[in-house]
Amino acid sequence: MAAGHSHDTLGAWLARAATRSDRGVRLLDRREQDRLVPWPELVGRAAEVAGGLQALGVRPGDRVALAFPTGEGFLAAFLGALRAGAVPAPLPPPSRLGQLGEQQRRLRAMLDAAAPRLVLAEPALLPLLRDPVAASAPALGCHPLAALPRAAAVAADVADVAPGLVQFSSGTTAAPKAVALSRRALVVQARLLNSIWPEGAGVVHRGFSWLPLHHDMGLVGCVLPALERPADLALLPPEAFVARPALWLRGISRTGATVSAAPTFAYARCLRRVRDEELAGVDLGGWRIALCGAEAVVPETLHAFARRFARWGFRDEALVPVYGLAEAGLAVTFGAVGRPFITRRFARDVLLGGAAVPDPEGRELASVGTTLPGFAIALRDDDGRELPAGRVGTVWVHGPSLMDGYLGDPAGTARVLRDGWLDTGDLGFLAGGELFLVGRRKDAVIVRGRNHAPEEIEEAAGAVAGVRPGGVAAVGWLPEAADEEELLLLVERARGDEVDGVDALVTACREAVLAAVGLAPGRVASLAPGTLPRTSSGKLRRGEALRRWLAGELPGAAGTTSGAAPERR
Repeated sequence: MAAGHSHDTLGAWLARAATRSDRGVRLLDRREQDRLVPWPELVGRAAEVAGGLQALGVRPGDRVALAFPTGEGFLAAFLGALRAGAVPAPLPPPSRLGQLGEQQRRLRAMLDAAAPRLVLAEPALLPLLRDPVAASAPALGCHPLAALPRAAAVAADVADVAPGLVQFSSGTTAAPKAVALSRRALVVQARLLNSIWPEGAGVVHRGFSWLPLHHDMGLVGCVLPALERPADLALLPPEAFVARPALWLRGISRTGATVSAAPTFAYARCLRRVRDEELAGVDLGGWRIALCGAEAVVPETLHAFARRFARWGFRDEALVPVYGLAEAGLAVTFGAVGRPFITRRFARDVLLGGAAVPDPEGRELASVGTTLPGFAIALRDDDGRELPAGRVGTVWVHGPSLMDGYLGDPAGTARVLRDGWLDTGDLGFLAGGELFLVGRRKDAVIVRGRNHAPEEIEEAAGAVAGVRPGGVAAVGWLPEAADEEELLLLVERARGDEVDGVDALVTACREAVLAAVGLAPGRVASLAPGTLPRTSSGKLRRGEALRRWLAGELPGAAGTTSGAAPERR
């Protein structure tokens, strides 16, 4: 998988893709209209962008921020920046439908961290970007693609070890960090992923994705492997999936896609929001690899998805839990392809205490598989000592596509990169040679001296009727004048639910959590749909949610109750 040969560079991939008019990127919208952009046409547009960037004064190594929705504009800008030897820094496109002030604050933080020389943006987004860009003051300003000078691109002499991408970390526990990845890291990741689903013997793979293109799972995990092969790739805007998740399943069937990835919340959303009548004529039998990653894998959600959609040809052996993170370039471990994913149950009382003890009545965890070629993982305690199998510790990763570091943050880089190993901050353990994840080190809820995984608490409350899928945040909270922390549960109501039913919803959530983990929430707050803060990729920001709740900044809060039930022992 080593990069560095002339045929194994991003520039060589673009040149090869320019010869493949039989394959391309299909762009779909929420009305299920689509347009195929053959690779030669897309590479040609990228060359125009590269020429314009060079004429404007962009040089190899300069950072270029990109603010585009899913579409041809983003792809042309991203590939054009790579063609020019520049370093693309994709930003989440702002939207008036969300909390614009918060979006702009995060955009400014991202621009400050990336320090781009130029910002390229979709024309419709320019008014929303005005303030963050003005504060950042990039030397070459902010332009739509149409405003770039017309000039022929000059081949850029760029080394494999040169910077290739600024990928912002998810920022679940802090502000997003600007992760610097080399061009070699991008090449290695794309080739590793394509090795998981090799072609040959009549097998041709096609991808389908609704994942945001500014996120590593959508960009590094979907676009780059399609470019390396080159392969057919269908893209659906994330907002179209959120509004109507059936479009994901219908699109996979319609385009004959064999590979598609999503976080757990997407599979849960399909379970709750897809109606049988929307799947008339759909065939999911060709979906060979249904990846699940980017957040905690919930086994029951995946089992339920397989059961529900089996009648349309979906097979449970297609589900493949995976693990990765931006700082590793993306993928680190993969479950086995072509077999039902592995789950085991472990005693919850001691799991976050440091031991993985099998218990048939315990918490069910899904294996996220074994390491990809060239990678290694180690589980370490707080003092950095490596732990044996069956002991819970922090996951450390060593591999060929680790980040070069955080831009402008040498201290932050030194905290997580040591002697070629990356401290992920995730908690897990090894069993049977496979990795099982427990949660994040900073997110553990500690009540009466016992650790509790927020994911398990959120899963229990999320199963209650009337709770919005993925709309639960479990955090530790110290009330005024109290001498110990309590569990605070922030729960979004499903859309359409009346506030009159809040008390029943709150009670049901408390009872579900008590039954599942033996802990009664000290406080449950029922929130309006869409209020919990999330990263650009949809992950909950628990720390920020707590801050906003304490500050009274979460709209729609109702039905808060103090817990009176004791913790079950």
